[in-house]
Amino acid sequence: MKLVKFHMLGIEDYGDEIVVELEKKMEAVIRREIYTKYKSALTENEREKARNEYLDRCGIPKGFRW
Repeated sequence: MKLVKFHMLGIEDYGDEIVVELEKKMEAVIRREIYTKYKSALTENEREKARNEYLDRCGIPKGFRW
């Protein structure tokens, strides 16, 4: 609804909120893509690389991983 108000009605009060939510969405898309690479990797090396990249993106500390 905020997108509609912003674009159709010209209410610019929601601009910052829209940017934040779109950045969250983009981050979620990227994490999902990395997770898919992890699940579909052909070699163990590729799988481990994708897993570490995913955990880095999620903010999991290296000492907390197995």
